[in-house]
Amino acid sequence: MNTLKPDAEITRRPNRPIADARGIALITTLLLLSVMLAMTLAMVIAVFSDTLITRYYRNFRSSFYAADSGLNIARQSMLAQLTAAVPTSVAGNTQPLAAGTETTVLANMNAQYGSANSINSGQAASSWPAKFYIATTPAATLSPPTCTISATTGTPTNAGPYTCTNMPACTGTAAACAGFSRTISYSYPYSFTAMGQALANEQTQLQDAGMLSVSVTENPITSVNSSFAAWGMFIDQFAICSGSDLVPGTITGPVFTNGAWTFGNSGSYTFTDKIGSVSPQFGWQSGGCSQSATYPQSGFSTTFQGGVNLGANSVPLPANSFSQKTAVVNGVGSGTATTAQMNTALKTANGSAYPASGTTTPGVYLPYTTTTSAGCPAAPCMTGGGIYVEDNGSTNVSVKLTASNPSSGLLCGIAGNAMSGHALQVVTVTQGAVITTVSFDQTANMTCISSGSTNTLVHGVPENSSSGTASPGTMVYVDGDINSLSGPGQGVSAIQDGAAMTVTSAGNVTVTGDILYNHEPVTMTANQTGPNTPVDTLIPANNYGQVLGIFTANGNVNLANTQSNGNLEIDASIATISQGGSGGIVNTGNSINTLSIVGGRIQNTIQNIGATTRNVFFDRRFASGNFAPPWFPATTITPTTTSSDTSVTSTFQRTQWLAIY
Repeated sequence: MNTLKPDAEITRRPNRPIADARGIALITTLLLLSVMLAMTLAMVIAVFSDTLITRYYRNFRSSFYAADSGLNIARQSMLAQLTAAVPTSVAGNTQPLAAGTETTVLANMNAQYGSANSINSGQAASSWPAKFYIATTPAATLSPPTCTISATTGTPTNAGPYTCTNMPACTGTAAACAGFSRTISYSYPYSFTAMGQALANEQTQLQDAGMLSVSVTENPITSVNSSFAAWGMFIDQFAICSGSDLVPGTITGPVFTNGAWTFGNSGSYTFTDKIGSVSPQFGWQSGGCSQSATYPQSGFSTTFQGGVNLGANSVPLPANSFSQKTAVVNGVGSGTATTAQMNTALKTANGSAYPASGTTTPGVYLPYTTTTSAGCPAAPCMTGGGIYVEDNGSTNVSVKLTASNPSSGLLCGIAGNAMSGHALQVVTVTQGAVITTVSFDQTANMTCISSGSTNTLVHGVPENSSSGTASPGTMVYVDGDINSLSGPGQGVSAIQDGAAMTVTSAGNVTVTGDILYNHEPVTMTANQTGPNTPVDTLIPANNYGQVLGIFTANGNVNLANTQSNGNLEIDASIATISQGGSGGIVNTGNSINTLSIVGGRIQNTIQNIGATTRNVFFDRRFASGNFAPPWFPATTITPTTTSSDTSVTSTFQRTQWLAIY
């Protein structure tokens, strides 16, 4: 018989984990950690690989663009050299591009770009670092040209066909040859290879081949009358190798000297238009100074984009093309104004006539009369060309030019007169404590003269009648020194749209502040009017006929800048020139940070302008020699020979572009 133990006596085993599951959590954690580590390593490798690939691609693309830039730079260099090799004028039986020119051009290109050249300059200064060079294998080529010639007018000496060695020259009477012209088209085959390299060692090799085309049109030239404003820079006296170099930089507009040009090797020179001289040679200053007509010279950076005219006839300097003093009296500027004529024509603001016996008492006079005429039915009437300022040197003469746009108010002491709301050109003359303000309104054809409490409203505005046809034009003539010439303030317009004015002094003219056009006629920065437009591009929309000339035949144009930032801008063609004179533009004040001139500078001599940076932007409206400030000095230009004047156009056609990686 089985006997059961009481419950209290039943023995129970405690619960324990299964021995085989011991440590499973640790193993799982380690497995997960291993997987995550593997994934992390995979991601690092992937990112690193992607970075390497991206960096390589970036460097590769940089080297590609460097090589392509090298192709464009080298090709443009050759094209510019071919263009610059065309002389200003050529004889009828001489080709404008001499045989063998291509050999010189190719050698110059290889010498300049045959070793590493950085593309990180100018507008590309912030680009990714890269270099290029023109490879020697395969060698660059620029082959002799094919040449086509057309004789468009006149009677040629031969019947053709015309080639580079069979030039059509004109024969017969002078009248028959007067219209003789021809166009010569050169086509130069080229090929070369550029190697581009980025920051690292990635390199790209590009090949380029095609045709460089230069078209030269020749037309007969004769003596012509031209304003001196037609030059961006004209220097009468500049001896070759005199120890004074031309200041480096970009020089816009036609350039000429009755002496010679001497270049230094410490900077680069770029001439955008023709450069000429009476001297048949350039001076090349490097330690010593050599003289040669050959360019470019090794060690010198000179670019002549518009061609070269060495050995030209000198440009005569007239005693004065006009009498600026007489221009005030009669608006014509011919002859010499007598005291009697001045007495009849000139009056002050209160109507007092210029003294019949003459005077040295300071005062401001304008040409107007109390007599009516067919063109002026209501007196007083304007009869001459501007403002005459008498000065005996006892008081400083200040002339301030202002482009004013009053909307309303008390003008000329008359509320709501015809001048209200019109654009005005204002000239303020200060002599000691006496201030005379003259406001010209071309819209209403009215002039207001104010001095103290006297206000005189004159019908008409000063006019320039030197060409036989009258047009608004103002001569401000100071019979003495102008101690201060400026606009109303830095950055504020001084010359109103439509205003044509010349400021002339019998002595020195001292510019003390900005003198600005209301609208600039040319660009002052690259790409201002569109992509790839260079500095000094004409802005047709800004041509309102506004023009200013500053002229002295007997003194200097002094720069005595009073503006706090040290910068100075003068929008004018500046002339300090006369027969036997020594005038120039010279700094007589504080050092100038940046001097900018929009117009041109015509000087007897080069003097110290005392500026850290000099920018001169040629006013391209002056290029023809016809448009100029009123009564500005002019001259007669006689060509060296009875040859033809040349104009050049150039282009290229790429026939092959090949990448070799």
